[in-house]
Amino acid sequence: MTADANPPARKAQLRTACIAARDGVGREARAAAATRLFARMMDVRGRTIAGYLPIGSEADPRGTMAVLSRANRICVPVVTARGAPLRFREWWPGCPLEVGAFGVSVPVEGGWRVPDILIAPLVGFDAGCGRLGYGGGFYDRTLAGLRDAQAIGLAFEAQRVDSIPREATDMPLDAVITEARVYLPPAAR
Repeated sequence: MTADANPPARKAQLRTACIAARDGVGREARAAAATRLFARMMDVRGRTIAGYLPIGSEADPRGTMAVLSRANRICVPVVTARGAPLRFREWWPGCPLEVGAFGVSVPVEGGWRVPDILIAPLVGFDAGCGRLGYGGGFYDRTLAGLRDAQAIGLAFEAQRVDSIPREATDMPLDAVITEARVYLPPAAR
C-alpha cells in the first residue's frame, strides 16, 4: 500500500504522531514560534485578523493577537454546527469567554467578523504548506469560502512531515510559521 492509497487512514496515523510530537515541544521552541509569528505580522494595520485560543499543546498566538488588537480587529473561530464553516466572533484581551463546542473557549459577546488574515492551528504540515487538522473539516470548509483571505498556519518543526495526503476538499495554506522558519507553497517561492 502506498502512503496515499487511503488518505483518511494515513491522516489518522499522522495525527497521532504529530500530536505526540507537538506535546513534546519545549518552552524555548514555543516562545520562538510566537516571536516569529509576531515578527511576520507586526506591521499589519487596519485589518480583521482571525487568531485562535489554543487547546492542548497547540502553538499559542495570543501574545501576537493582543499586540495586533491595538491597530486591527481580532476575532476567533466559533463552531456553530457540525459540517458548517467556522464563524468568527470579535476578541480582545480580557474579553469574557465561555466554553463552546469541542471544549474551545469563545467570546461571550462581540460582533461577527470576516477575516482578511487567518491564523490557523495545525496538527501537522508539510513543506508545501499542506495542512493537517483534527479531521472535522472546519478549517477546510472555512478557507474554501474565504479564498481572498491570507491563511497562515502556526506550528512547530516537530509537526512537519514529508507529505500530507491531499484530498479534493483539503485547502492549502499561504504560509506556515514555525520556531525555525516561514514555509511558503512552491508557487510563492
